[in-house]
Amino acid sequence: MPTITLDHSILEYIQEINSVKHEPKLWDNWLTEIGCPVEINNDDHIDIEVFPDRPDLLSHETLAKASRSFLNYKIEDTSMNIKKGENIINVDKSLEKVRPIIMSAIVRGVKTGKNIVDKEKFIQSLMDHQEKLHLTLGRKRKLSSIGVHDLTKIKPPFRVKTVKSSFKFVPLSENSQMSISEILNKHPKGIEYAHLMKDTDFFPIILDSEDNVISFPPIINGEQTTVTTETKDFFIDVTGWDKRSCEACLLLICLALKERGGTIENLEIVFPDKNIITPNGDPINYKVPEKLIQKILGMELDNSQIKNSITKMGGELIESRTVTNGPNKAERWSDCVIGEIEHIISMPRWRSDIMHPIDIVEDIAIGFGYEKLPEQMSSIHLDSIPLRSAQMNRRIRASLRALGLQEVQSLTLSNERDQFERTRWKKKGKVTNIANPISQEHTILRQYILPCLLQILSANRHQELPQRIYELGHVVNNSKNNYTFSWSCAEVGGGFTAAKGYVQSIIRDLGIEIDEILFEPIEEEDGPWLLGRGAKIIVQGVEIGQFGEIDPIVSEKYGLKTPIHAGEFDIKEINKVASDPLI
Repeated sequence: MPTITLDHSILEYIQEINSVKHEPKLWDNWLTEIGCPVEINNDDHIDIEVFPDRPDLLSHETLAKASRSFLNYKIEDTSMNIKKGENIINVDKSLEKVRPIIMSAIVRGVKTGKNIVDKEKFIQSLMDHQEKLHLTLGRKRKLSSIGVHDLTKIKPPFRVKTVKSSFKFVPLSENSQMSISEILNKHPKGIEYAHLMKDTDFFPIILDSEDNVISFPPIINGEQTTVTTETKDFFIDVTGWDKRSCEACLLLICLALKERGGTIENLEIVFPDKNIITPNGDPINYKVPEKLIQKILGMELDNSQIKNSITKMGGELIESRTVTNGPNKAERWSDCVIGEIEHIISMPRWRSDIMHPIDIVEDIAIGFGYEKLPEQMSSIHLDSIPLRSAQMNRRIRASLRALGLQEVQSLTLSNERDQFERTRWKKKGKVTNIANPISQEHTILRQYILPCLLQILSANRHQELPQRIYELGHVVNNSKNNYTFSWSCAEVGGGFTAAKGYVQSIIRDLGIEIDEILFEPIEEEDGPWLLGRGAKIIVQGVEIGQFGEIDPIVSEKYGLKTPIHAGEFDIKEINKVASDPLI
């Protein structure tokens, strides 16, 4: 969770612009009520943790706006009142496979501070806000990235196109030109985010009408458009792969600048096949059934209570009405049946955390006050059925426990030495590497569970025998998650025969007929098995797993000298041949 530090002098200036008196004493209670723990609140600043579901609280300005409505300073407008602009951005067709979503806005007349110190604090605050949005909504710039520029240093109309790695411009904080390739390999920001551009030979560039480079998203801005203490008019670009994330980032940056007296203008984005206008500052209306509010909160709220509660959260109750058109029977929580009461509630579009009427109910509860809700047990009963995958996993665990195995849980992170070199297993397609591993032990996502079990046995090799363990968990092959399970038993007298008995018991419990099983020998050094004592399990032509006696050469690499038998099964393959008796 990101922690933000709020400077009282900045908050006072923002509240002054909006004709509101800043009262830091009240903020502790407010932040606690909305679920943001306060770490420090002294005469200089406030340190708070902002939960991922409230990205609209990641800046001085947006937090100040949210506080005004909650602390009953004023009723907030759910619309951003965006002025119609005259500028356009032309987008080249080549952006479709590189950075397909492009949004933009212009904000003029921003009051950045009374003196040079205040202006410098504003720039730092703006940069912090931008990076926190990159981290949260943008998923480290993968889903969305933001560029903020000095509008007076560029000339519209703007255009977005792709260029080759040899293209040169002066990046932010540099004095000379660098090629795209040099930026990705030598510039600190380029090195940090180069992985976002690794699968392309063409790179997105935003230019003005005089071919000045505004930005190289999602990596770095051009030096020419650097925001300074003199900047009052801003050009904002947001690019990425996720529309919801891009729109939320754009709106929140615009909202922060609007809180400082700025006027937002939209732009027309001209794509080869369509034109869009951004940003859209209109609020979103949600239909919330009265029965849903009563069911979740455990009490009835009248219209005035709902209105006051949602107003404190920055929303507005538009109307309450009887449903005259809709289903006669509710199939989901949020369905309004004919004859029931529904509330039309308007919420700001920048509240990207609201995705369902249940989120509105949560806001009503916060605005009303959790301490006012009745103390009673939940009366909600939801009928459900288990996923087929969960049902299969339950059956497998039950079978393994019946064999006297103890369940363990290990890390999904591993390394190539344990996964492949020591166990002699081949790689199953593409290995998923960790971009910034913190140790040599955790450099990839595992493809097999058995090596993790051998490590656990190794860590407990001085304990009493026998040791019988299993794990059912995730592995990752070709960047896709899959479920497998494995067991490993360190015991005197155990061997291939014991392992085969385990396999037959598991197969029986999964409802597979014994005569359908075919055991095929495993070739030498094709896995951790001792030659002649390892086998593949084939059912209906599908290999569902392997088992056998661990080769002492493999065991010794883990510091184990006790006989070990083990097995590894692919649940995805098992599902192809084992029917669920409950279906």
